Amino acid sequence: MPLFILASIVVAIVIFILMRLPGIEYLFVAGYTIVQYIVLSTAWNILGGYCGYVNFGSAAFFALGAYSTVTLATFGLQLDELVPESMAPYFHLIFPLPIPVLIVIGGIVSGIVGFGTGYLTLRLRGAFFAIATLALSVVLATLVVNWDFVGGSGGAYVVRPGKFPGLGSYMQYLFLLMLGLAVLSVVLARWIERSRLGYGFAAIRDDELAAEASGVPTLRLKLIATTLSGALMGMAGAPFPYYIGYLAPASAFGLEYAVNSIAMPLIGGTTNWIGPVIGTILLGTLQQVTTVTISSAVNVLLVGVLLIAFVIIAPNGIVGLVQERLRARRQK
Repeated sequence: MPLFILASIVVAIVIFILMRLPGIEYLFVAGYTIVQYIVLSTAWNILGGYCGYVNFGSAAFFALGAYSTVTLATFGLQLDELVPESMAPYFHLIFPLPIPVLIVIGGIVSGIVGFGTGYLTLRLRGAFFAIATLALSVVLATLVVNWDFVGGSGGAYVVRPGKFPGLGSYMQYLFLLMLGLAVLSVVLARWIERSRLGYGFAAIRDDELAAEASGVPTLRLKLIATTLSGALMGMAGAPFPYYIGYLAPASAFGLEYAVNSIAMPLIGGTTNWIGPVIGTILLGTLQQVTTVTISSAVNVLLVGVLLIAFVIIAPNGIVGLVQERLRARRQK
């Protein structure tokens, strides 16, 4: 495991250095989106792939992280008006909060909501659980639309600095943070897969009733899965207001987050940590190319076409298809 962590960090550093060489700022804009989806798809896979519980509420947890940032930014601005001038320098040492702190806070908020949602809904199974998670997204979106403190239906602006010391553009800093978060999520997913926790998740996915009869604490494990999954999604959403500059309910609760976070693991493979990464790189790159060459409106259509194709050709994803072919060769 330490070797895998070291290798992941080295790969991330190499990617960052190679992206800086051409001097094209758009590479970091597009790269941020792809790396962000690595976090989201890996987070979804912890519950949907490892445990077999399909979650349609990815956008809700992502938006929780994003609106945690907006809430704290708005609170800091309002508090700044009340602070005496003599205390202003000390106040500005804290506010605005650094983005790494906002990421942690977003993860905590989303993790708590994930735990609560799991406690209320994990007694449901199959389509009933999926519908319950979709309802969570609708409820939270309605709450945000009617909450004027965070901009309501009109949205809120978050002004980011133009540059970051030592890196140049602030976009590179955001990309580096998200790249580190992607490394964290992949390392966590691989550790879960190879631990007793992962074996428990696999038992739930294969046959929950048999696992429960065998003494596996299914409810406790599912609560761990929903908490971890929700926390990672919230952490992915926390820097988003600084990335986009203007956060509205339509952008935070966008359909693409719910669709892509499901489609990318399904295309890559859901029973291991590498599947979501492969699916995200494939689908995310295609979407970015399509956005530049045709239109971003084609992205959802692209997801639908690829999902249909992979359900027919490789129902277990790319990794599953490769494993089946290797198994067939060994049998020969």
